[in-house]
Amino acid sequence: MATKIDFKRTLASYSATPDQMSMLELPTMQYLMMDGAGDPNTASEYQQALQSLYPVAYKLKFLSKNELGRDYVVPPLEGLWWAHDMAAFTLRRDKGAWLWTMMLMVPQWLNSAEVERATDQVRASKQVPSRIDDVRLEALDEGLCVQTLHIGPFDDEGPVLERMHEEFIPQNGLRMTGKHHEIYLSDVRRVAPERLRTILRQPVARITT
Repeated sequence: MATKIDFKRTLASYSATPDQMSMLELPTMQYLMMDGAGDPNTASEYQQALQSLYPVAYKLKFLSKNELGRDYVVPPLEGLWWAHDMAAFTLRRDKGAWLWTMMLMVPQWLNSAEVERATDQVRASKQVPSRIDDVRLEALDEGLCVQTLHIGPFDDEGPVLERMHEEFIPQNGLRMTGKHHEIYLSDVRRVAPERLRTILRQPVARITT
């Protein structure tokens, strides 16, 4: 029987500490991705994204287990978030103006052909997700990042992000590069808002003189 890998326990990218900003260098990773816009609490696009990503992720997991002998826990949901005016995200929390890419990490031993097979299996199911054709496999190269663990409601992230963006990053000779990245370690359906655990990540680069 294959040993089941839990990436939350084996990868440093899924480890963070509350009230502590840490820096880490990340390798290129690959994800199932889907784009959308709007308030994740109300936008139908958001629910459609989850309804498409998860079936493919689980078909892929069982393909890996049954055909390759490599089993793993489907990694936590992740998201890249931004807005044309980033104050809509970090300060005003104008959720209707948010743009996002929802993601599920895919182990490096799987490739696009296997993702396509898993997607075809979902297409052949009785209930085909409406946006199944929008699921894609894409590499993400974030490199040097700053991250911390936020415990509590999503709407309480603002002060943490302000401290990361306005204090820690410039004080350490860094500048922001890629998109704001969140990793959802808790199941929002089962965990009270005050106990939600979310990794907040910001790709950065060193300022050279």
